[in-house]
Amino acid sequence: MSLIVFEDAGYRNLLPIVYSRATFNLRIGFDNLLAKVETAVNRTADAVYVRPVLAAVLAERQPRRVNQPSTCDDQLWINGRVLLRAAPALPPMSAVWRGDVLVAARVNRALGSQLTPDVLLDPAAVRQKLGGLAGATMPDESWSLIDWPWQAVQENAGEIVRQAAQRQCDVLGRVYAGAHLVSGHSIHVGNGSKIKPGAVLDAEEGPIYIGENVTVSPGAVIAGPCYIGDKCMINPGAAVRPGCSIGEACKIGGEIEGTIFHGYSNKQHDGFIGHSYVGEWVNLGADTVGSDLKNTYGPVRVPINGEAVDSGQMFVGAFIGDHTKTAIGTRLPTGAVIGYGCNLLSSRMPPQFVPSFSWLTDAGSARNDPAKALEVALKVVARRGRKYSAAEQKLFLAISEEAEKVERN
Repeated sequence: MSLIVFEDAGYRNLLPIVYSRATFNLRIGFDNLLAKVETAVNRTADAVYVRPVLAAVLAERQPRRVNQPSTCDDQLWINGRVLLRAAPALPPMSAVWRGDVLVAARVNRALGSQLTPDVLLDPAAVRQKLGGLAGATMPDESWSLIDWPWQAVQENAGEIVRQAAQRQCDVLGRVYAGAHLVSGHSIHVGNGSKIKPGAVLDAEEGPIYIGENVTVSPGAVIAGPCYIGDKCMINPGAAVRPGCSIGEACKIGGEIEGTIFHGYSNKQHDGFIGHSYVGEWVNLGADTVGSDLKNTYGPVRVPINGEAVDSGQMFVGAFIGDHTKTAIGTRLPTGAVIGYGCNLLSSRMPPQFVPSFSWLTDAGSARNDPAKALEVALKVVARRGRKYSAAEQKLFLAISEEAEKVERN
C-alpha cells in the first residue's frame, strides 16, 4: 500500500502561515503534520500533492514525489491538515468524510490517478470523484483536523505530551553546576546542548524535550510541556512558559507562552508573545508585545479571508507570516493576523489584520516592493548559512502576487 498526503481547499483558512509551505508542513509538537502521518502509518509517503505554486520548492526540499501519481494499486490518501495519532484502518475503496471535507480514502490506481492537484483543491470535484466510495470512520481520538490557525496552537501542548511519552528522556548534553532540573525524569537534553548555571527546567507540569546543540542561558526558565529544536538559543532571563514549540535555530528572549515558532525566527529581547504561531525568518524587535486576551475575557474573533471568525477561545494571540519584522516597542492586538513579508514600524498599534508585504509606519500603510523585500530576505537567510534557490526566490515573488489577489481584493 502506498501513502499519499494531499492539500485541500482548507489551506485558505490557514493563510498567511501556509503561503510558503504545504499544510502538512505545519509544526505542532515535536514535528510537522506529515511526519506524524508517516509515524502513525509506519511508512514514508510515496507522494505528496500540493498547490502548484509550491511544487518546485517541495521537490527540492524533500525526496517524495510531488504532484505525480502513484503506480501502486492500493493507495491510502490522507488530508494534509490531519493531525494523525494512529493508523487508520480503512477497507479498500472507502473514504472518511467530515461534511464535504475528505479526511482519508483508500482507492485503487485508476481512481487515484484522477485526483490531480486541481481536483483536490476543489471540494465539489473531490466529492464527484470519490462520492461513490463506501463510507468509513476513524476513531475520534486518533485524529484532529486543523481548520484554523489557532487550532494548531490549541493542539500543541497535548501533542508535546503525547510525543514525549513515546521517547526516552536522557541528559546527553551538559548540565552545568547551578542549573536546576525539576522532575528530571521528564526532561531530555540532546547531544551538544548546554544548560548554563542558574537556568531552571521545570517539568513538573509537563515534559521538556530539548534537541541537539541548544544553549539555555543563565537565568532562563523553561516550563513544560515544551519542545525546543536543534541549534536554538534561549537567552539570559528568558521565560518560556508552558505549551511552547520552538523550531530549529530560533533565538528566544523575553516571555513566550503557548506559542509555536516554526524555525529560524528571532524574538531575542524583552516583550511577550502568547498563544501565537510565528512563521520562519521572522524578527520581533525589542519590547514587541502581543495581546492574547480581551479585557472582556470573551472569545476572540480572528480576521480570516475578510471575515471575523469566532475562535471560541479566550486566549488567542497573533498569527505571523514568514519574513515579517516588527520594530522596537511594537504592540500587536488580540487575534492579530500579520501577513507574509511585512514590516511593522509604527508607534501605534497596527490593525488586527495587516496584509502581506505591508510597510506600516505612523504615516500609514504602503505596499513594500516584493523585489526589494526579496533582496532583504536573501541577506537574512545568508546570515544563517542558508541560500535561497531559484525556485525559492520564484516562490517568494509568487506569494506577493497571490497575497495581492487574496488579501487586497
